[in-house]
Amino acid sequence: MKYDFISIGDVTTDAFIKLKNASVWNDAGIEKLCMNFGDKLEYEKVDIIHGVGNSANAAVASARVGLNTAIITNIGKDERGSSAKQIWQNEKISLEFVTEHEDIPTHYHFIMRFGAERTILIKHENWPYLLPQFPEAPKWIYFSSIGEGKEHFHHEVAEFIKANPNTKLAFQPGTFQIALGIKKIKKLYENTEIFFCNKEEAERILAPEENIPQTQSSTEHIINLIKLIQKNGPKIVVITDGPRGAFAGNQNAQFYHIPMYPDIAPPKDRTGAGDAFSSTVVAFLAKGMPLEDALLRGPINSMNVVQYIGAQAGLLSTDEIERLLQSAPACYNITTIA
Repeated sequence: MKYDFISIGDVTTDAFIKLKNASVWNDAGIEKLCMNFGDKLEYEKVDIIHGVGNSANAAVASARVGLNTAIITNIGKDERGSSAKQIWQNEKISLEFVTEHEDIPTHYHFIMRFGAERTILIKHENWPYLLPQFPEAPKWIYFSSIGEGKEHFHHEVAEFIKANPNTKLAFQPGTFQIALGIKKIKKLYENTEIFFCNKEEAERILAPEENIPQTQSSTEHIINLIKLIQKNGPKIVVITDGPRGAFAGNQNAQFYHIPMYPDIAPPKDRTGAGDAFSSTVVAFLAKGMPLEDALLRGPINSMNVVQYIGAQAGLLSTDEIERLLQSAPACYNITTIA
């Protein structure tokens, strides 16, 4: 079986803890959730959601738009792992490359919600990642968050892409991959077709090797970040900048701006918005769509995801995305930046 889209990365169960009261401190434009040691903080409720994480969210997004999808990941032989498998089966995601472990538990993350924003407590187990033997090389591999100490696996993925030029790689780095910078996993960057991150992540990735001014939000600054990342290999680089939308640069030195799709209602939870955007763009590229058209569809899925708790409930089908695109306001369009 040939897969259109195979995602790689750690998965988790998320416990969404809705705080009743919290203090928010604005520190030079960065909002921080604050609490005192020793306080007993009241919360309203907890929502438990299984089978999520950057790569699992991407796999669900891909499957919902009709792609033949699989996931390469690790789970424990526990209730959380069983629940994750059931969710993926319901989404018609292949479990062919899911490895279960007796002695390592499925990840469990805690997400403290206040309004539409959140702070996440994460823990990645030391999973033994290896690329499986594919019956046939997939069209796309979508690589995202895995734990630290796995530089060798990044090189393995890079070597596979190099040896299989008909397979394209999308890279959306997670926490530990961002901390690695570029030099330690340079081969992966060199073999990446399309790369996604937000502005602050791009600054952190480049900081060890480039003199990057912080906290700028000018278009020129983001275009410069795109060029610096492209210099290290990715053909297409997409950087998001919160309410300013996303910016993209292709291998022909063309640059684009894509606005946010207008919210249909106030957001409930922003978890998974970035995953929805990135994976939707890749999924439509895998369906054969040009980059500019794929970029217009990503923000639609992001907008709908934030209407729900968790990163997967709001992911849309192709028909639903197309209907929202047809009804988009005139201001929702992609613009070319000179």
